[in-house]
Order: sequence, then structure tokens, then C-alpha cells
Amino acid sequence: MRVLEAIAEMSSFSFEATNYDIGSERYLRDGTLVSEEEFDSLEKMDAIYFGAIGDPRVKPGILEKGVLLAMRARFDQYINLRPVKSWHPYVPLKQHFDFNIHFLRENTEDFYIGAGGKLVPEEMKHKMTIKRGMYTLDLKLKGKADPEDEFGFEIGILSKKGIERFADYSFKYAADNGHDKVTLVDKANVCTSIYGMQREIFQEKSDDTGIGLDFMYVDAMAMAMLVRPHTFDTVAVPNLFGDILTDLGAQLGGGLGMGASGNINPAGVSMFEPIHGSAPDIAGQGKANPFATFMAAKMMLDQLGHKEEGDMLEKVLVKSLDDGATTPDLGGALNTSRVTDYVVEQLRCL
Repeated sequence: MRVLEAIAEMSSFSFEATNYDIGSERYLRDGTLVSEEEFDSLEKMDAIYFGAIGDPRVKPGILEKGVLLAMRARFDQYINLRPVKSWHPYVPLKQHFDFNIHFLRENTEDFYIGAGGKLVPEEMKHKMTIKRGMYTLDLKLKGKADPEDEFGFEIGILSKKGIERFADYSFKYAADNGHDKVTLVDKANVCTSIYGMQREIFQEKSDDTGIGLDFMYVDAMAMAMLVRPHTFDTVAVPNLFGDILTDLGAQLGGGLGMGASGNINPAGVSMFEPIHGSAPDIAGQGKANPFATFMAAKMMLDQLGHKEEGDMLEKVLVKSLDDGATTPDLGGALNTSRVTDYVVEQLRCL
């Protein structure tokens, strides 16, 4: 927040912050995640600046589904924008590449849609309701196993409307950023129903817009990111594969501590966050790299129409890397607070 305050002091950007007590401490205290009143309040904000989430004291999935995924679905933040940029000299590749991949991850469907559960011999059926801004989908699953056994399942679902708006955003994004093609990543050779449908719709949109379209299987894309990351610009990827590839991309760019993301609703409230977890093993020690949190602020400024201020912040962050004003994970000697001090000082010198 000190960085945003420094930017507000010297530019046309201004803001009022409202803090929300949402996270593991509250859940451990009273068992609550996000209330309806908080959802209603957050939806009225211009943007949400979200911290890292996760706690080993809480069963995996509770915070992720009950807070992060719930907010993405509730606010229909159907685009997850994750830039993968080469932050030299921290890129671990042997060959020197300058790259800036714009990953657009579909953020509300696919295998993260929440259609999962168990079938046990005593109850071989399951009912669930999927609610999105575009639709409400009631699902009923009934099974019979011979011999009897217990099964876990997770269903991947893509809707035609969901794919169409994802494709529309992807091709517009490519055009707005001067990119001549979109690369669509999937596993259509195995998951033929959902990703085959997605390919058909993306091809139609490519034909309509005149912007090129390449198809890549996710395993081939993972290999290509290691040997030719500079050949990609706008990359569209479904939810599950996008989660994996963008973590790989963050490491290629310089480490998870460098990666930020925006959960975008072009017509509503968007949410910006670092992609790393809460790192409970170093909590309170001043070792956490704040770079990703600062880059999330830069993305938020861009989305709010303050690109000049966002570029100003990125310029200072590049200087901090050049000057070695970093936390120990990047070879520096500063703690989290001192890095923030440096960034604030440099902003005020611009």
C-alpha cells in the first residue's frame, strides 16, 4: 500500500482502500470464509487488490475454493491475465532470450468449475448445481459398478457461451497489443469433447477477425516454453493447464516471486494478486520477495486506466533489479520492508 500511496502523491491516480479480514486466521478463528455482505461490498469496488492465500493449518482446497475460486466465479472474472516476462539476469535458461508472453487463462470453467465428488457403494449418485453469470447448470450423476468400489471424480465443463467470450477477448487482446496471432493450448487429442468444441469456436473467431491461430498441445507447449519462449505473444489456455503453464512461466521469468496476475471482468470488478502462495515457512521474517505484489499493482493501475503510472512503477522495479536492491532469493541483501523503502524512494525521485 505504501507504493500505491507514493504513486498517488505524484500523479493523477488516487484511491481509498477498504481492508477485509478474509483468510486463514479468520477461518481458523470462526470457520467463516466470505460472507454475502462482503461479496456485495467487494462487487461495488473499482478493483480488488488480493494478497497470497494458503495455510498448512487448513485442509487444502478450503481456502482456495471458498475464497479465491469463489470470488472469481461470483464476480465473473473469466479472464486470468498472467504475463510471463524475461527479468534478466534471473532467467534460468542457458540461452539468452528476451520474451514477453501474454497468457490469457480462462478462469471460471474447465476442471476448476467445481463439479467433483465421490461415488461410494452406499450412494452411487451425485447432484450438483453450477452457477455462473451466464447460466445455472444442474448436474445429476448416477453410477453402477461391478464389482462395487469407491470412485472420486472431477468433471471438466466448457460452455459455448464461455468459450465464445474467451475467444472474443483473446483475439481483441491480440489486436490491441499488436500481435498477429493467438496460440490456443489444449489437450484436444485426448479430451476431444470439450477441447474439440473450443478449437472449433476459436477457429471461427480467427476467420472472422483475420487474426492468425495456432494450436498447441499442452505437453508440447511446456517443452516449447523452455526452448523458444520468444516465439509466443498472446496465448489462450483453459483453466487447469493455464494454472500449470503460468507457474512454469513465472519460474522461467525469474522465479515465482516475480509473477503477478489479474482476474479480469471487462465489465465488472477485477482482482489482482501475486501468483505465489503465502509461504508460511518464512512468514514474518522479512524474507518474502514483494516484486510480484508490486507487479500486481502495476497490472491493476493499467486496468483502471492509469497505464502511465503502471509503466512508472515497472520502470522503478527494473531499476531495483539492476541495482541489486532485492531480497535474498534474488541475490540481494534487503528484507521485504527495505525493498519497499527503495521502490518508494525511487518513485519519488522520478
